[in-house]
Amino acid sequence: MTERARIRRGSQPRHARAPTVARRGVTAANARAKQATGRALAISPVPVAALKTWLYKLAALIVALAIVATAFALRLPQAAGTELGELIGMMGFSVKRVEIQGIHHMDRLPVYSVALDQNSTAMPLVDLGEIRRKLLQYGWVADARVSRRLPDTLLVDIVERQPSAIWQYQGKLSLIDKDGVVLQAVDPQAMPDLPIVIGPGANTHATQLAALMDAAPRLKPLVAGASWVGDRRWDIRFNSGETLALPEGDKAAGDAYAKFDRMDQAARLLGQGFVHFDMRLPGKTVVRVSQEPGHEIADPATSPATPPAPAGTDAI
Repeated sequence: MTERARIRRGSQPRHARAPTVARRGVTAANARAKQATGRALAISPVPVAALKTWLYKLAALIVALAIVATAFALRLPQAAGTELGELIGMMGFSVKRVEIQGIHHMDRLPVYSVALDQNSTAMPLVDLGEIRRKLLQYGWVADARVSRRLPDTLLVDIVERQPSAIWQYQGKLSLIDKDGVVLQAVDPQAMPDLPIVIGPGANTHATQLAALMDAAPRLKPLVAGASWVGDRRWDIRFNSGETLALPEGDKAAGDAYAKFDRMDQAARLLGQGFVHFDMRLPGKTVVRVSQEPGHEIADPATSPATPPAPAGTDAI
């Protein structure tokens, strides 16, 4: 008895389709990959469930970081903080007073201007660091401390520089401190009682001049000023009109200045009509008087005492 093939009406007979070589290769590769993954999971010390949990958490962390980075890029936290600060300011916490401490010479108006020059007067939004940075740009200000005192006051504590000399250069007079920082211009009609340093770069060597003055404190009240000569050495001018030329180098100048102090104590050099003392040559002091261009004197500490010169001569 033969079987009859049953063919459904309206449909085509099904024919088996042999897989192509490419499909067979892909299928085999997928199978090998699954087998390798299975073997790796089988020998892994971490359970598969825990590993999947960690992977989910890592993916969630990456997404969260991306969201936070996008928010910062759009400045959303800053905007929210600004709105919150303004709200606090509207509740009464805004700048209404500025208290200044430590000022003795500097004008107070620039300090008020800097402290109140803010984008917002709300206390949380006042940039204390920016206020300090601007104040340090003023010559008088060696340091500044800025703080808040709630609900409505800014405290500004100024550390002033101390004037130590007047710098004369290119026809201008400037008040400077011991480090040579220019503090302010000086009115020639209201000169402070300070020594005058003259010459280009003299202000930047004011520290060396201060150390030089300390080598002979007794002479300090007698000094009228100093000139920085040739960017290498000092000429000291005294109130009695004499000029002392010192050698180059801090140590050599200090030793010579201290030696001149000893000589003045022993022989009374200042105020006796001399014009110029030159100590640039080691071991020698050359003196110029008003009528005779050159004269040498010996160091009283190393030379025997000599009798007073006869009246009317320039020898000492």
